[in-house]
Amino acid sequence: MDLRMRSVLLLILTVLPQRTLSMRYELHSGQTKCIAEDIHANSMTVGKYFIVNPNEDHPLPSSHKIIVKVMPPQGTVMMHEADMVESGQFSFTASETGNYYACISAVDHKPETTLTIDFDWRSGVHSVHSKDWSKVAKKSQLVMMELSVKRLFDTVESIHEEMFYLREREEEMQGLNRSTNSKMAWLSFLSLGVCLSVAGLQFWHLKTFFEKKKLI
Repeated sequence: MDLRMRSVLLLILTVLPQRTLSMRYELHSGQTKCIAEDIHANSMTVGKYFIVNPNEDHPLPSSHKIIVKVMPPQGTVMMHEADMVESGQFSFTASETGNYYACISAVDHKPETTLTIDFDWRSGVHSVHSKDWSKVAKKSQLVMMELSVKRLFDTVESIHEEMFYLREREEEMQGLNRSTNSKMAWLSFLSLGVCLSVAGLQFWHLKTFFEKKKLI
């Protein structure tokens, strides 16, 4: 990434909104909890979640599984989806402005089990600058931003090339106009010569006619 790209990316990250949502809550078996986050278009967002182990000396029991879905405002395409997991993370660049939803469901289990969920969701500058989130803010997101900036540069270059093309077309049209004007000038002189020749012939014919009739 060259210096121009880095400067533009730094400017983008500077103007992005800064939001942090961190919470810990309980979720019973078979229940679902959805969390909404208002994110602006083109803002980068990252999130991570995990089930708090009630007994750190032992692995999580099989009943401690969750289903996670992260959806955009329109809810048409999943931004992130995980099934029967204990923890996970997600990251994406918002394609539109609006409320994005993260829904976490505890797997239905009998007898009922209570899960403690630790959930952290960040967007804007916090999603990139925090050291704890360096692994979550994947390089692919920066690549996406870099590609967006490159597309902007390509658009500018395309406009620049279009301007040069229009300038060349204008020069061609000016050359065509000059050539046409030159041809029209020669045609005008030729027409004037023909008119003068015809007038001379008519004068000579009339003079000859009057001389034959002895009128002059």
